Amino acid sequence: MIIRKTPLKKILLASLAVFLMAIVLTPLQAKNLNHQQRKTTTNQFQSVSLPENLLTVAERSNFTATSRFHEVQALINELQKLSSNLVVENIGITTEGRPIPMLILSNPPVHTPQAARNLGKTIIYIQANIHAGEVEGKEATLMLTREILMSKNHPYLNNLVILIVPNLNADGNEKISPENRRQQPGPEQGVGTRQNAMNLDLNRDAIKLESPEMRAVIKNILNRWDPALVVDCHTTNGAYHEETVTYSWPLNPNSDPELLVYQREAMLPAIVKTLKEKYGTLAVPYGMFRDWRDPSKGWVTFEPQPRYFTNYSGLRNRLSILDENYVHADYKTRVVSCFNLLKAILDYSSAKAAEIQKLVEEADRRTILQGLNPSGKTFAVEYDLQPLSKPITINTYEFEIIERPGGGFPQLKPTDRKKPVTVPYYADYVPKRTLSLPYAYLISVPDPAIIDNLTTHGLLIESLTSEVSLEVEVFFPKEFKASERPFQGHRLNQIKGEYKKETRTFPAGTCLIRTAQPLGFLAAYLLEPESDDGLVTWNFFDRYIAGQWQRGFSELPVYRLLQPAILPATSLTK
Repeated sequence: MIIRKTPLKKILLASLAVFLMAIVLTPLQAKNLNHQQRKTTTNQFQSVSLPENLLTVAERSNFTATSRFHEVQALINELQKLSSNLVVENIGITTEGRPIPMLILSNPPVHTPQAARNLGKTIIYIQANIHAGEVEGKEATLMLTREILMSKNHPYLNNLVILIVPNLNADGNEKISPENRRQQPGPEQGVGTRQNAMNLDLNRDAIKLESPEMRAVIKNILNRWDPALVVDCHTTNGAYHEETVTYSWPLNPNSDPELLVYQREAMLPAIVKTLKEKYGTLAVPYGMFRDWRDPSKGWVTFEPQPRYFTNYSGLRNRLSILDENYVHADYKTRVVSCFNLLKAILDYSSAKAAEIQKLVEEADRRTILQGLNPSGKTFAVEYDLQPLSKPITINTYEFEIIERPGGGFPQLKPTDRKKPVTVPYYADYVPKRTLSLPYAYLISVPDPAIIDNLTTHGLLIESLTSEVSLEVEVFFPKEFKASERPFQGHRLNQIKGEYKKETRTFPAGTCLIRTAQPLGFLAAYLLEPESDDGLVTWNFFDRYIAGQWQRGFSELPVYRLLQPAILPATSLTK
């Protein structure tokens, strides 16, 4: 064949322009093509633009299939042959024993975080297939990697080091079936499952850290490489509208407020503008109508808890973007929309790399200073959801509402009649009840599971080297209830009680966690008993609060030191 007789380098250079026109077809253009036109475009791409070994499974199958684990690995191996600018590092092993490869794109290539920092470049992390039924990011990140490597000096790599995990939930990915996610059009050969091999939702595991996949991401990417921006790729589950991409910033109000404002008011509006004008792809903030019968009641976002990876990353003082591709678009449009969004994000990030790096470093400094002098600083334990100051427009449709026999939520059937609506967007979680931020927390029980969790998150943990007496706040529970229905293998706790100031003596070996560290607000989220997603919620302290044969409740063995103090301590963190 001609491809075999022509040097690969010449093929790649000659075909790049054809590739960009053929495969990166915008969703707005794709919508106007009939099925035969789409088939012709894809076939031309396969036969003219690239050798088959460089195509994703989605492309090779004319967008009727998604890749399995071995096919992702095979394509990564082929991509490594294209350029030395790709380094592959396995960040961990899944429950069923599959390696989790991370792609490191850099020019010149780097093998360590320190090498990336020595280059003065900003690190970006893109994560896909955390839910293995939502495969669009998996295919799009592989396409993105290929495009970057096909350019000898791609401009993204001038200012960025890009980390990509295309197949985080590799075990769930292998359970591909047409019966999974039947609400979406394609791929015909099916997708994987939402949960991993432990039947855990990885996007609910960022706090409790029970899955090997999420532990690997936090230990070996967030803690080790410390990306300034993370992007998490998903696919939506319901709402009908024209926009083929939805997105969000981190939502928890305990995150750094300056980072939240920057993402919401500067960064993401600029990315959405580029996405539309440069890539022909429409986007709208992620959400659902509060009432489909009356859209004027508003559009509402998701929950603020840091169990969700986007919120968790924000609580760590890092920028983060949730990508939710539009479930009701055809499979090819979903993949290409995701691809275009990732490019728009990298367009912005490469141009603003120094600004992004400065923003997150300043957020770290603010957090440390607040911990050193916490007087007047607060931590929110309850929130109200309020609309943003400006409404948003959603390009939705008129609906036929079909009532169900016996009542219940009606069936909604969209028509072809477009009906744009401008409505309030409920996406601002504001503090409703707050507590004073302490100088430090002391933990009096040497529980290995608790210490392992805190250490895995990357918190700086110390151990007292001699006995000290301190005035602290002690939490005494009055109500302690577990949910009736299990969630992710847990019965989540709700706790109510009161704090009392007492002088306590803490022996040598007591665990000490100061809030004067970059992850100070994460420490508070994990250790405050009334936190809605902390370790008390996830059952880590059950045996200490409600012991066997015990009628009442014991005090929580976590103590709040409000005032700065000189403490004899040594680091436990490696």
